[in-house]
Amino acid sequence: MLVLRSGLTRALAARKLAPQVCSSFATGPRQYDGTLYEFRTYYLKPSKMNEFLENTKKNIHLRTAHSELVGYWSVEFGGRMNKVFHVWKYDNFAHRTEVRKALAKDKEWQEQYLIPNLALIDKQESEITYLVPWCKLEKPPKEGIYELATFQMKPGGPALWGDPFKRAVHTHINRGYTKLVGVFHAEYGVLNRVHVLWWNESADSRAAGRHQSHEDPRVVAAVRESVNFLESQKNMLLIPMSFSPLK
Repeated sequence: MLVLRSGLTRALAARKLAPQVCSSFATGPRQYDGTLYEFRTYYLKPSKMNEFLENTKKNIHLRTAHSELVGYWSVEFGGRMNKVFHVWKYDNFAHRTEVRKALAKDKEWQEQYLIPNLALIDKQESEITYLVPWCKLEKPPKEGIYELATFQMKPGGPALWGDPFKRAVHTHINRGYTKLVGVFHAEYGVLNRVHVLWWNESADSRAAGRHQSHEDPRVVAAVRESVNFLESQKNMLLIPMSFSPLK
């Protein structure tokens, strides 16, 4: 009986320890909040850009009646022209599914916005992201311009590059060169991709801050550590639309 109890005790102890052993294989800090953010990019026919934006401004209320719009921008610099970028917030995947079903049944939305605009769009892209656990979505103090910096990191997830990347972002914030809006980690799309959304008063103030940061030893050291895990990066300068919640 003593042997059996001893074996049982060891088995129960091993079971209690199992989660601790497995946790060492985690890919990084977990995102427990189910809230997700859909990044949508529309590539428009060059001659139809103004028509698309006018129709969107007129009818966007039909879309925001179904779910929350975080921001809506036209792309000023960075890649292909005649492009708009917008971010939508959902409580979880079930919420998004409900919204998409409701939109499919919304005749006013279909007839006034969707059908007329389909002929104006050349291509669409969608990406599902989460806010990283150490970041909250912030609203800038006043109107300005936005920069979406996209970093393609080496495979391995935040367990590999999360801490150095966090330090690089916080160094920019702490030195006051720019204001952080949010950091998003891709869930569906290209994996190991992180988007950082920044705000500045103007393109010139952004340029001035960037020049100063290049000469700041603390920023240089933090970035140098982070780029060891970087494969590529790109950015876009975004101009908020008049109907965008983030301006």
